[in-house]
Amino acid sequence: MELSAEDALRLNVLLANPLQAVRIDESRMVVHALSEEGEASVVLNPNARDDLYLKRVRELLSSQVLGSPGGYPVFLRRWTRMGQARDDSLEQLLLLGEPEAVVAVVHANGLTDELARRAWWAMPVADNARRMLEHESVVQGRMGPELAEYLIEYLPFETEHKAMIETIRLVLQPGLVSRDTRERLWRQARRKPSYYIGFMDSCPDELPEPLPPRADWERVRDVLVGLVEEGNPVARQLVRCLSAPGQTFIATAELAMAKPTNQDVVVEFLKSVHRYFASVCPHADAAADMETLVSDAEALLDVPGVCPTTRAVQAVLERLPEYRADVRALMALGWVDEPLVNPIFARTDSIGSVMRKKILPVTEPIKRQFAQLRGKVRN
Repeated sequence: MELSAEDALRLNVLLANPLQAVRIDESRMVVHALSEEGEASVVLNPNARDDLYLKRVRELLSSQVLGSPGGYPVFLRRWTRMGQARDDSLEQLLLLGEPEAVVAVVHANGLTDELARRAWWAMPVADNARRMLEHESVVQGRMGPELAEYLIEYLPFETEHKAMIETIRLVLQPGLVSRDTRERLWRQARRKPSYYIGFMDSCPDELPEPLPPRADWERVRDVLVGLVEEGNPVARQLVRCLSAPGQTFIATAELAMAKPTNQDVVVEFLKSVHRYFASVCPHADAAADMETLVSDAEALLDVPGVCPTTRAVQAVLERLPEYRADVRALMALGWVDEPLVNPIFARTDSIGSVMRKKILPVTEPIKRQFAQLRGKVRN
């Protein structure tokens, strides 16, 4: 099957120009092209079934661009989403009129701000915007604020909580949104608590509506100032958690874990907590449950300084022996991560209140550690 003579001629004339991107409107059977001069389009006049005709159009595009009619290997979806596309072929991929090729560009390590502009013209969908905002070159370029604005406008229509969390995390990167927009998103989190996790990830030490520091923060800071300056991770984290930003982070985490809606939210929450506390003890037993982690943290307090972690713990306890419970909470929370719920979620796909009941063995001990660090537990 060949293209109609009129379409073949018009497409070849179009491709003779220096193009930046091509997209195909399959519902209207129109080929759109982007160049430095602006946009151009070719209305197709199919002489066969639309799907077969579009395949032939893409073969023509591929022959002209890549020198082969084979086109882009759309079946390599996992490969393209791992950023494996060659950087020197990204411009060509945007000329194939193939959505999966655009996705490959969006995921590529070599994505630039200019390529992001072309890819966004070719396929302006929310997931592409999120992937592009993972690139520093895009965040710092002209496309960053534009993509962030789109994602914020699309956020009320987003149905996946994991995507909501990711959107909040990405748009809150420095320089993308105004202070007013940031505060508006924070207010919206009261109705959609999963937003809080995005804030926890993006700006853990600069959260809105800061709380006062714990009453003993200044004393702890002054006692541990030497260890903090030496880089002791336990001292640093203890001072951090008792400070105003730290108390705000923990309070926000309590809000986020109050009523998680589904398993994705729980997993993202645990990852966020891990990122905040991991510096105190980077190595954890992936097979342990939460109560075991708390017990292990308690036992660690009495281990002599035989490794960097135990030396850091003992140095803090030598100066503040009455803060054992706080240090234990730091250590236990440092081991919190996704593996805690893997055995539970492997046996159930429940959501809502049923899921929350099943994960109580994980969430209740975490709440107790938070309460300890906020000074709500009498020792």
